[in-house]
Amino acid sequence: MDAVLLGVLAGALFGAMTVAVRWGLVRGGDPVVGAATVITIAFTAGALLALPTIADETDSGDLLRFFAIGALVPGVSQIVFTYAVRAAGPSRAAILFGTAPLLSVLLALALLDEPFEPALIVATALVVAGGVVLAAERRRPVDFRVVGVAFALACAVLFALRDNAVRWVARDADVPALQASAASLLAAALVTVAFAVATRRSELQRALRVALPSFAPAGLLFGLAYAALVTAFDRGRVGIVAPLNATQSLWGILFAALFFHRSEAIGRRTVVAGLLVVAGGAIVGVVR
Repeated sequence: MDAVLLGVLAGALFGAMTVAVRWGLVRGGDPVVGAATVITIAFTAGALLALPTIADETDSGDLLRFFAIGALVPGVSQIVFTYAVRAAGPSRAAILFGTAPLLSVLLALALLDEPFEPALIVATALVVAGGVVLAAERRRPVDFRVVGVAFALACAVLFALRDNAVRWVARDADVPALQASAASLLAAALVTVAFAVATRRSELQRALRVALPSFAPAGLLFGLAYAALVTAFDRGRVGIVAPLNATQSLWGILFAALFFHRSEAIGRRTVVAGLLVVAGGAIVGVVR
């Protein structure tokens, strides 16, 4: 399977995962325990996929750096992600997550001295326009809360920090992609489980009984999506894979419309906002 198909697959799986998280919440799953469940299942899938590369020689110091990155993203970010989906809904949260590529490049300009590309002005304008269209919506879900926007944007910032940290580490590291992915997911699992134990100690057993079946689909989708994305980057250029993965916002809208059509209140402006943000992300991916 080539990089193009893997990039499309990763975008679709990440979009479906966003909706699957909403499904888990609707079934009564606790967001914190749900985040831990999603990441733990994703790590299990990632570890199994990385087993064939276990014989490859790897520098433990490099692997540890990917472990440290994973503690932040998808560790801390998955908790924020779950709260964003609960408060803003999967379609609108997915659109806001789509601002991450632009934020990533802006951070790279400031922190990594990457060259400025004029096309970034167009990308910025498109993403901002998408945000304006989304903010101007008149029809929103009944349970929509503005704090969900803050959670989603915070999550996008965390994704952008992850992108730059990975690029910085990858300059000198020589780690098989699937091993780096598994190390990141292991750290994320430890962080989310520790947070769940610390904050849900008295109700953890009951919450787990609900969370395991409710969030299992999201965990499996996350693990498969992460593996598809890592393998896509291993086989193709960032300029090809990143724009395809950025379509996860549109996939999120599509799947939300299919499974939560009434509660999500998806209208023309929601779709237009998604298209604008994805277009901006696609330009960012190309100029990288």
